[in-house]
Amino acid sequence: MSRYAEAKPYAVPDILSELTGPVHGLVRLPRHLDWGPAYTYDLNDDADLAVMYERVVREAQSAADLRDHLDGAILQRLWPQLIIPVPARARWEQRFPQLRRQATAT
Repeated sequence: MSRYAEAKPYAVPDILSELTGPVHGLVRLPRHLDWGPAYTYDLNDDADLAVMYERVVREAQSAADLRDHLDGAILQRLWPQLIIPVPARARWEQRFPQLRRQATAT
């Protein structure tokens, strides 16, 4: 694990139900969340959906970023398969033990 991943602050919401981002359609993330080549995520495509959630969990700078782009129910469904830094996963699972249970149940 990189020192950057260990030292980076990761945004975590207060409650999962406040995550009310889009659940269908096409999404383009703001540059501070996705600074690579311009890409539009198709939320109806499971692979695109997972990559977008990974990027938002990794790069969100505030609870507003999370609220605007993630959906709590979808996050819980995808959680076991998301590839995110260990410190980010630990912070989220500390706040939301149900995510840890979800990850170990699959």
